[in-house]
Amino acid sequence: MLVALSSVLPDLSPWRSTRDFRLLWVQGLVTTFGSFMALVALPLQIKDLTDSPLAVGAMGAVELVPLIVFGLYGGALADAVDRRKVILLTEAGLGLLAAVLLVNALLPEPLLWPLYVVAAGVSALAGLQRPALDSLMARIVPHDQLIAATALNSLRWNVGAIAAPSLAGVVVAYAGHAPAYAVTVVSFAVSVALCARIAPAPAAHDAEKPSLRGLAEGARYAWSRPVLLGTYAIDMAAMFFAFPNTIFPFLAEDLDAQWSLGLMYAAGAVGSLLLSLTSGWTSRVRRHGLLVVFGAAGWGLAITAAGWFGNVWLVLVCLALAGAGDMLSGLGRSTIWNQTIPDELRGRLAGIEVLSYSVGPQLGQVRAGAAAGWTGTRSAIWSGGLACVASVAALTAVLPKLLSYDASTDEDALRRREMSTPTG
Repeated sequence: MLVALSSVLPDLSPWRSTRDFRLLWVQGLVTTFGSFMALVALPLQIKDLTDSPLAVGAMGAVELVPLIVFGLYGGALADAVDRRKVILLTEAGLGLLAAVLLVNALLPEPLLWPLYVVAAGVSALAGLQRPALDSLMARIVPHDQLIAATALNSLRWNVGAIAAPSLAGVVVAYAGHAPAYAVTVVSFAVSVALCARIAPAPAAHDAEKPSLRGLAEGARYAWSRPVLLGTYAIDMAAMFFAFPNTIFPFLAEDLDAQWSLGLMYAAGAVGSLLLSLTSGWTSRVRRHGLLVVFGAAGWGLAITAAGWFGNVWLVLVCLALAGAGDMLSGLGRSTIWNQTIPDELRGRLAGIEVLSYSVGPQLGQVRAGAAAGWTGTRSAIWSGGLACVASVAALTAVLPKLLSYDASTDEDALRRREMSTPTG
């Protein structure tokens, strides 16, 4: 019985073996909690000020360009400078932007335009930070523990993603937006203190300064690897067509269940958490491309059902199933990236990865908001889910090497394993 249980529980090897992983895990938990408080409060505040699904969906358009520009630059920067310093400075910047939201919310008549300005600023700083954060993980965690580290990071994220939105929905409803933003400010202050304790992660002595030529080198490497292209394309398509989070306030209203808004934001994380808690079996998986494809298709099917049902509890169950599918796909993507990309290109490829899993949701917010304004909230959700499933099937047919990827035989994975020299 104990053997069977241990085979599905999360693998704690990275937590036991690496001090910096423990620090990053705790820092990430604190930041996730605070960020999700703002994630719920910000679109709800825009809804309260405008009562327009298009205005809420416009957040995605405002965030898109900064994310693309700074995500790509952040990837080149992560290969050229100390990655810890990038993480530390961007965390401090995100804390300052949260303080702007707090001050605006405390005004007698809060302004609309600062919300979009802060959203753009957060997108830019997140684009700068994420490549450094992702590329640092492959350096501090042993190669054979990468999928376990991904599962533990997802577990951490899901804990915050469940608790924070549920609490934020109650806090905003009964106390206003300002307390939610105050929690975000405090969380980033704690995060900066934890990041300062992480060991420096300097670039290689022969690392080039960030340049367009360096970015092009990373793009050429990604383009030459069909497996990587498949992970990027499937994730972008799934998020573009089936990311309805921005119109959840309108879905809750349509179902006459405004009380469920926080639960809607948290439901996907509940499904992800359940899969994370039973993720021990993934450490024995070698065909990670299968996880990407089946997880993304499951996400689309569940989103389709969430838009179709008119019962709020069934909708919440469907959103939880969608979260489990996204978690499964995310495990496959992150593991393939960390297993196959050489360290000297890790930052630049992480910048491309930021675009693959961030641009999709940003454009998806615009699509969902526009479609909800034209055809109604629920039809915008279920039609997007169907389009997601169709796009995953089409991309899998075009890029079959993703399905056949095997970590025990892939040349890039074997080369990366041989060169892996983790520290910490």
